Amino acid sequence: MKHNDILDRIHVILVGVTHPGNIGATARAMKTMGLSHLRLVQPKHFPNAEATARAAGADDILAKATVYDTFEESLQDCHLIMGTSARRRSISWPTLTPKQSVAKALSSAGKVAIVFGREQSGLTNKELDLCHFLIQISSNPTFSSLNLASAVQIVAYEMRCGVENHDDDLKMGRAYASAESMAQFYQHLEDTLIHIGFLDPNNPRQLKRHLYRFFNRIQLLKPEVNIFRGIFTAIQEHHKRKNN
Repeated sequence: MKHNDILDRIHVILVGVTHPGNIGATARAMKTMGLSHLRLVQPKHFPNAEATARAAGADDILAKATVYDTFEESLQDCHLIMGTSARRRSISWPTLTPKQSVAKALSSAGKVAIVFGREQSGLTNKELDLCHFLIQISSNPTFSSLNLASAVQIVAYEMRCGVENHDDDLKMGRAYASAESMAQFYQHLEDTLIHIGFLDPNNPRQLKRHLYRFFNRIQLLKPEVNIFRGIFTAIQEHHKRKNN
């Protein structure tokens, strides 16, 4: 696999961006590093003249950017999802530096999503539940505020450097299950746990979040998802027969 083929699998996703200038600056940051796929989730102003002006020649990326109504829709065909965050969370996520995230991107044969959140609040815990890893950029602890486009530039730079430091003929990564497949998996798992009385849908506590964290951490392959779903179906059918 060639360098450009790998970079072409990387999709930058911006969630809930309010300032159109940040969208344009992100497009510029991407193009300088050879990234070309931009996805936008509920942008407040797009398309917008300021976004085009800030893109400074990268308006082709804006022209083909895809806009989504929900975060889940933007992830459906992605196989590896890495969210970014500047703040610590009460529940720990598997965390990578931008440099470490390159190895994860190279390990996936499918599309890779790198997700950036809102300017003021970043990504929610619910959105991070759908991410396999959390990317944290090291910064001054007394002034950790980092412009959105600058964060994109740092991660995109590490991606390009990491790819260029590998041989031209790179081995194909692993075929992880897509986000759409995992969404169906989680729904099937939840239905099964409710069916057997292990999960109270009215009082789930943190069980679902911990299950997300566990399965995202090990990154299931598509055949493994099919095996688990077969097990879930067998459990449900056995439980029905037992209670009839």
